[in-house]
Amino acid sequence: MEDKHYEITIGELAARAGVRTSALRFYEDKGLIISRRTSGNQRRYHRAMLRRVAFILAAGEVGIPLSTVASMLAGLGDTEDPSPRMWHAAAQDWNHEIDERIAMLRRMKDRLNGCIGCGCLSFEVCSMVNPGDKLGEEGAGPRRLLHD
Repeated sequence: MEDKHYEITIGELAARAGVRTSALRFYEDKGLIISRRTSGNQRRYHRAMLRRVAFILAAGEVGIPLSTVASMLAGLGDTEDPSPRMWHAAAQDWNHEIDERIAMLRRMKDRLNGCIGCGCLSFEVCSMVNPGDKLGEEGAGPRRLLHD
Protein backbone atom coordinates (compact mmCIF):
# COMPACT_ATOMS: atom_id res chain seq x y z
CA MET A 1 0.00 0.00 0.00
CA GLU A 2 1.92 2.96 -1.28
CA ASP A 3 -0.35 5.97 -0.75
CA LYS A 4 -0.96 6.55 2.95
CA HIS A 5 -3.54 9.20 2.05
CA TYR A 6 -5.96 6.37 1.22
CA GLU A 7 -5.41 4.52 4.49
CA ILE A 8 -7.67 4.30 7.52
CA THR A 9 -7.25 2.80 10.97
CA ILE A 10 -8.95 -0.36 12.18
CA GLY A 11 -11.32 1.77 14.28
CA GLU A 12 -12.26 3.92 11.32
CA LEU A 13 -12.82 0.90 9.11
CA ALA A 14 -14.93 -0.77 11.80
CA ALA A 15 -17.04 2.34 12.33
CA ARG A 16 -17.62 2.96 8.63
CA ALA A 17 -18.32 -0.70 7.84
CA GLY A 18 -20.54 -1.21 10.88
CA VAL A 19 -18.58 -4.16 12.27
CA ARG A 20 -16.44 -4.79 15.32
CA THR A 21 -12.68 -4.54 15.17
CA SER A 22 -12.52 -8.22 16.16
CA ALA A 23 -14.44 -9.07 12.96
CA LEU A 24 -11.89 -7.15 10.91
CA ARG A 25 -9.02 -9.00 12.57
CA PHE A 26 -10.84 -12.27 11.85
CA TYR A 27 -11.36 -11.32 8.19
CA GLU A 28 -7.70 -10.42 7.95
CA ASP A 29 -6.64 -13.73 9.51
CA LYS A 30 -8.76 -15.49 6.86
CA GLY A 31 -7.13 -13.47 4.06
CA LEU A 32 -10.34 -11.63 3.14
CA ILE A 33 -8.90 -8.16 3.80
CA ILE A 34 -5.35 -6.83 3.95
CA SER A 35 -3.59 -4.31 6.14
CA ARG A 36 -0.11 -2.99 6.52
CA ARG A 37 1.60 -2.33 9.83
CA THR A 38 2.99 1.03 10.86
CA SER A 39 6.34 1.39 12.61
CA GLY A 40 4.29 1.28 15.84
CA ASN A 41 2.72 -2.03 14.72
CA GLN A 42 -0.72 -0.50 14.15
CA ARG A 43 -2.91 -1.74 11.32
CA ARG A 44 -3.65 0.54 8.40
CA TYR A 45 -6.20 -0.41 5.77
CA HIS A 46 -6.53 0.91 2.24
CA ARG A 47 -9.97 2.42 1.70
CA ALA A 48 -10.67 -0.36 -0.81
CA MET A 49 -11.13 -2.63 2.21
CA LEU A 50 -14.43 -0.82 2.90
CA ARG A 51 -15.87 -2.27 -0.28
CA ARG A 52 -14.39 -5.69 0.52
CA VAL A 53 -16.04 -5.70 3.93
CA ALA A 54 -19.34 -4.71 2.29
CA PHE A 55 -18.87 -7.61 -0.16
CA ILE A 56 -18.19 -10.02 2.74
CA LEU A 57 -21.24 -8.82 4.68
CA ALA A 58 -23.55 -8.96 1.65
CA ALA A 59 -22.41 -12.50 0.87
CA GLY A 60 -22.93 -13.49 4.50
CA GLU A 61 -26.49 -12.14 4.43
CA VAL A 62 -27.38 -14.69 1.76
CA GLY A 63 -25.54 -17.53 3.49
CA ILE A 64 -22.41 -17.74 1.35
CA PRO A 65 -19.57 -19.37 3.34
CA LEU A 66 -16.48 -17.29 4.03
CA SER A 67 -14.32 -19.86 2.23
CA THR A 68 -16.31 -19.21 -0.96
CA VAL A 69 -16.01 -15.45 -0.47
CA ALA A 70 -12.27 -15.83 0.09
CA SER A 71 -11.85 -17.61 -3.22
CA MET A 72 -13.68 -14.77 -4.99
CA LEU A 73 -11.51 -12.11 -3.35
CA ALA A 74 -8.24 -14.03 -3.75
CA GLY A 75 -7.46 -12.52 -7.16
CA LEU A 76 -7.63 -8.93 -5.97
CA GLY A 77 -4.53 -6.87 -5.32
CA ASP A 78 -3.72 -5.18 -2.03
CA THR A 79 -5.55 -1.96 -2.94
CA GLU A 80 -8.19 -3.37 -5.27
CA ASP A 81 -11.85 -3.53 -4.33
CA PRO A 82 -14.50 -5.87 -5.76
CA SER A 83 -16.19 -4.39 -8.81
CA PRO A 84 -19.88 -4.55 -9.71
CA ARG A 85 -18.89 -6.98 -12.48
CA MET A 86 -17.21 -9.21 -9.88
CA TRP A 87 -20.32 -9.13 -7.68
CA HIS A 88 -22.50 -10.05 -10.67
CA ALA A 89 -20.25 -13.01 -11.52
CA ALA A 90 -20.26 -14.14 -7.89
CA ALA A 91 -24.05 -13.79 -7.69
CA GLN A 92 -24.46 -16.01 -10.76
CA ASP A 93 -22.33 -18.73 -9.14
CA TRP A 94 -24.07 -18.35 -5.80
CA ASN A 95 -27.54 -18.45 -7.35
CA HIS A 96 -26.77 -21.97 -8.55
CA GLU A 97 -25.57 -22.98 -5.07
CA ILE A 98 -28.65 -21.45 -3.43
CA ASP A 99 -30.96 -23.26 -5.89
CA GLU A 100 -29.30 -26.56 -4.91
CA ARG A 101 -29.81 -25.79 -1.21
CA ILE A 102 -33.48 -24.94 -1.84
CA ALA A 103 -34.01 -28.24 -3.67
CA MET A 104 -32.36 -30.16 -0.81
CA LEU A 105 -34.52 -28.38 1.79
CA ARG A 106 -37.67 -29.13 -0.23
CA ARG A 107 -36.75 -32.83 -0.35
CA MET A 108 -36.18 -32.79 3.42
CA LYS A 109 -39.51 -31.06 3.98
CA ASP A 110 -41.37 -33.53 1.74
CA ARG A 111 -39.86 -36.51 3.57
CA LEU A 112 -40.61 -34.98 6.95
CA ASN A 113 -44.20 -34.14 6.00
CA GLY A 114 -44.69 -37.68 4.70
CA CYS A 115 -43.49 -39.07 8.00
CA ILE A 116 -45.61 -36.68 10.04
CA GLY A 117 -48.59 -37.57 7.86
CA CYS A 118 -48.52 -41.25 8.82
CA GLY A 119 -46.83 -40.81 12.21
CA CYS A 120 -46.04 -44.50 12.42
CA LEU A 121 -42.24 -44.67 12.37
CA SER A 122 -42.83 -48.31 11.52
CA PHE A 123 -39.78 -50.41 10.75
CA GLU A 124 -41.91 -52.24 8.20
CA VAL A 125 -43.25 -49.38 6.12
CA CYS A 126 -41.49 -46.14 7.06
CA SER A 127 -39.17 -44.97 4.31
CA MET A 128 -37.21 -42.82 6.78
CA VAL A 129 -36.47 -45.46 9.42
CA ASN A 130 -36.23 -48.50 7.17
CA PRO A 131 -35.98 -47.59 3.49
CA GLY A 132 -37.37 -50.35 1.27
CA ASP A 133 -38.13 -52.50 4.34
CA LYS A 134 -34.66 -54.10 4.22
CA LEU A 135 -34.99 -55.30 7.82
CA GLY A 136 -38.36 -56.92 7.09
CA GLU A 137 -36.67 -59.23 4.58
CA GLU A 138 -34.71 -60.75 7.48
CA GLY A 139 -37.85 -61.98 9.23
CA ALA A 140 -39.67 -61.10 12.43
CA GLY A 141 -38.00 -59.74 15.53
CA PRO A 142 -35.44 -57.06 16.34
CA ARG A 143 -32.44 -56.76 14.02
CA ARG A 144 -30.57 -53.76 15.40
CA LEU A 145 -29.88 -54.89 18.94
CA LEU A 146 -26.32 -55.33 20.10
CA HIS A 147 -25.46 -58.77 21.44
CA ASP A 148 -22.77 -59.54 24.03
